[in-house]
Amino acid sequence: MTRDNAGTASGITLQQLRYFVEIAAEGSITAAADLLYVSQPTMSAAMKDLERRVGRALLVRSVRGVTLTEDGTEFLGYARQVVEQAELLEQQYLGRPPSRRLLAISAQHYSFVVDAFVRMVRASDAPEYAFTLRETRTWDIIEDVRTLRSELGVLYRNDFNRNVIDKLLRESGLAFTPLFRATPHIFIARSNPIAGRERVTLDDLEDLPRLTFDQGANNSFYFAEEILSTRSAKQDIRVSDRATIFNLMIGLDGYTISTGIVSDDLDPSIVAVPLDVDERIEIGWIGHSSSALTGQAERFVAEMRDVVAGFGVELLT
Repeated sequence: MTRDNAGTASGITLQQLRYFVEIAAEGSITAAADLLYVSQPTMSAAMKDLERRVGRALLVRSVRGVTLTEDGTEFLGYARQVVEQAELLEQQYLGRPPSRRLLAISAQHYSFVVDAFVRMVRASDAPEYAFTLRETRTWDIIEDVRTLRSELGVLYRNDFNRNVIDKLLRESGLAFTPLFRATPHIFIARSNPIAGRERVTLDDLEDLPRLTFDQGANNSFYFAEEILSTRSAKQDIRVSDRATIFNLMIGLDGYTISTGIVSDDLDPSIVAVPLDVDERIEIGWIGHSSSALTGQAERFVAEMRDVVAGFGVELLT
């Protein structure tokens, strides 16, 4: 980022970087200023000076807030690392308390993600934090991470959707990091007669309602959260949230296909039964290929690994 004359990066201050990181997280200069107890004109001036010093536009300003330019997205990755390292130094040598923790995650509808999120929040030593967990559609996960609304996303790949997902990620400047590989299971109510079987076949599911997560306007087979998305079902119900899908498993004896990882603490009435198909599900996280994860995001990934390790899946990283 070295530039000559007025565009030199040598005069960037740590305060400017902290402002920039907060603005990116909030999507608003005004909201970031309120959180940091700084006047909005002061923060706006600091950002204009930062852009002048780096010689590049970092923010796109509008009446709806701010978004990052392509250069701003790259800059944010470096800024986060510098701010986090500075905070660690201040804690270690100046005795300052941990600063306000920030992390936003977008994910498909997995209970293990919620479990890991709970562990991460409980383990946080920050007196203040602003964590966000969005369970959302596949397309929106990719878009959230591309625009840095979320630092990382969690989704699945398999042989059917891999090429399409990977192409979209490349075009968005994102990379997929595999976390684990699992054999398909059905999730079904504990009260369902087939819940006690050692495994089930597709024929066993023929007369049961199939429950899937709605993908909205981008309802392509390739963006489905469930494998075998092209297979027809006599009874098909789409839902938009995990609580509803669990209620329909109980109320209608419906099923969905997923990883087999279900938390008894979070979902005591739902069980996972192996599905007898020649398929594998690869779960991983996505992030910007040009940026390293912050320490907080790395802690979340570590918590996901710990949660799934006890379920007999094949860990990949």
